Amino acid sequence: MTNPAASPSHKASQSPRPLAKISLKWSMIEEDKLSILEKFQLLRDLGFDGVELDSPNDLPSREVLDARDKTGVAIPGLVNSMHWKSPLTDADPAVRQACVDSMITALNDAKLYGADTVLLVPGVVRNSPTSYKTAYGRALEEIAKIIPHAEKTGVSIALENVWNDFLLSPLEAAAFVDACNHPKVGWYFDVGNVLRYGRPVDWIEALGHRILKIDVKEYSLDKMNSEGPWKGFEVEIGDGDCDWAAVNRALAEVGYSGWASVEVPGGDRHRLAAIKERVDRISTLMAPV
Repeated sequence: MTNPAASPSHKASQSPRPLAKISLKWSMIEEDKLSILEKFQLLRDLGFDGVELDSPNDLPSREVLDARDKTGVAIPGLVNSMHWKSPLTDADPAVRQACVDSMITALNDAKLYGADTVLLVPGVVRNSPTSYKTAYGRALEEIAKIIPHAEKTGVSIALENVWNDFLLSPLEAAAFVDACNHPKVGWYFDVGNVLRYGRPVDWIEALGHRILKIDVKEYSLDKMNSEGPWKGFEVEIGDGDCDWAAVNRALAEVGYSGWASVEVPGGDRHRLAAIKERVDRISTLMAPV
């Protein structure tokens, strides 16, 4: 059955650019002396449209909401902070339940913050005794337990492609979303994460309307081949092997225009300003039809 998941964030956008609104991860802000409000003010001054927080977290909700409202910097989505430590596919039911519980908290937090997605790694096979087939079944079973809370909060579950040795092809990822069979389950597409073993445009074509949000990072195949897989990420946005013009064209063709969240090593205000400049540059590229 085709899943009708579609993100309100890219339906509402008035910009024709696929990467229309730029956010980043909260952990990238390495200005420890700043208050929550001051960090939001910094992002506003640098031109960021939003910031994604982890959840569960220990940030005072009142301060977060006050900072959001005073600066106009949105919180478009949250990232589940437990899905690696306590994956949905673990052999221990208590571990799986811990992840489910964390997602319930994250969905409630997202509703409070005004976010419309929670990013979730659907399962982990890498360095795990869990088989691929078992992981697939467990992930579907556990996500089914979370869906009623997504319905209640109105917040979507956004599954992400990561180096978890699970859901490794674009057609399989699309089929998995469809197997969840609910409009509140979609995909958080990480462009850089797939370059090790595939082409981003193939993933975008296959996932189509299932894409709820985009993660922006870069990857170098040369560094991967000469220094090792993880070294491939050690390249600045725009200097690696991601064909951003082709990515933007592919996103436009599937109708995506919405949030793009930067996920790279952060730093102080100067580092964040440099990151914003690079993202602005790649977001304007468009391959010809």
